[in-house]
Amino acid sequence: MTTAPSSAPPRPAAPPRRRLRDAGTVLALGAALFTAGALGLSPGEPASQAASDARPPARSTGTARDRIAALQEQLRRTPDNHPGWARLGMEYVQQVKTTADPTYYPKAEKSLRRSLSLRPADNYTAEVGMGALAAARHDFAGALRWGRRAATTNPHNAAAQGVLGDAYTQLGRYDASFRAVQRMVDLQPATPSLARASYSWELRGDTVRARELMRRALDDASDPADAAFARTNLAGLALSDGDPAAALREVEEGLRAAPALPALLEARARAHAALGRTGPAVRDYTAAIARVPQPEYVIALGELQQSLGHKAKAREQYDLYRSQERLLRAAGVALDSDATLFEADHGRPDRAVALGRAAVRSRPFLATQDAYAWALHRAGRDTEALTWSDRALALGTRSSLYRYHRGMIEYALGDRTAARADLRTALKDEPRFHPLHAATARRTLTRIGHLG
Repeated sequence: MTTAPSSAPPRPAAPPRRRLRDAGTVLALGAALFTAGALGLSPGEPASQAASDARPPARSTGTARDRIAALQEQLRRTPDNHPGWARLGMEYVQQVKTTADPTYYPKAEKSLRRSLSLRPADNYTAEVGMGALAAARHDFAGALRWGRRAATTNPHNAAAQGVLGDAYTQLGRYDASFRAVQRMVDLQPATPSLARASYSWELRGDTVRARELMRRALDDASDPADAAFARTNLAGLALSDGDPAAALREVEEGLRAAPALPALLEARARAHAALGRTGPAVRDYTAAIARVPQPEYVIALGELQQSLGHKAKAREQYDLYRSQERLLRAAGVALDSDATLFEADHGRPDRAVALGRAAVRSRPFLATQDAYAWALHRAGRDTEALTWSDRALALGTRSSLYRYHRGMIEYALGDRTAARADLRTALKDEPRFHPLHAATARRTLTRIGHLG
């Protein structure tokens, strides 16, 4: 059995009625969960609000549109219903995730602030909603403030700890994030907290433990969305372990339960690409984008098309991404690692450096550190770049892309031994880790071999 890292908090007592096989492994969170509608951040009502005369309706089992319409109708009848406004705000935050439509951001903020204006203090649901909204906009300092406020209002509800854990991770405060999610697990050892614990170990490079925890998260999933989330992440873990066939099996199992779900289609596209099946990969990316045009899907399809020599089709996706970028900026979303990498690879290195510098100041997470390193490299500032690349890999995260970035930086600095080691590791873990960069890694290794 693997041992806990030195920063691990003490082993907690097993929670009532639900024994975790190894509670000491359940330490922290999944940074992937900070996105809009983060898994498990629907907090329910604390006791003080449950007794309110303006009690919200029970959650509908219908579609999101049905739930939003029902809440809107109720609020027309009872406009002073502060829990109802908070619930509506949370639904809008979730819709950002499921539709990739940034116009839901201002709707969410308006609804949540209306709730807070009606009940400025002890408004737990609205406070958690504001934390989730801030995180969705990549305002992690704001998410931290709202998470602390919600945790003070109701220290016994797990959702606030999820907001705190997500914010601490993205702010690079990993020990604090581990403690927050351990608290979340202690309060509610279910899919949301177990998924965050899984990602904690993935960040540290322990994909075996991460997979065990994500499997438990899947076993505990109470609805198709949570199950699909777990399947998607299990596929990602399989890919990082160099097993695209296992990744494809996970995704196919998920699609049997949730056909045509965009996140699963995108995960299947990545698995097909890793297996060298570019035709099915293009079809799955295209289908996912047609349903939910997430920026990362659009970039991935563009780079795959570029690798196939389809320049016009690639340019179409890149133009779509730039349009999305403008909409996100208008909605108050801070652009960070995706925008930095896109600009470094397909735009202007000087703009990539500016974006990366701003990103590491507001979100000093390993993804932004890696992106900033790559931007500096593209701008010819390799000594600075290596410092940031080392920071991105300091936790031991297994990422072929991060390894490739550092290997190319080392090669530019003349350190062929280090470059060879990093590039070999990148290709060993994931031979097709990127449609463009994997080929560059192979060419560079050949050049290193010829140069001795």
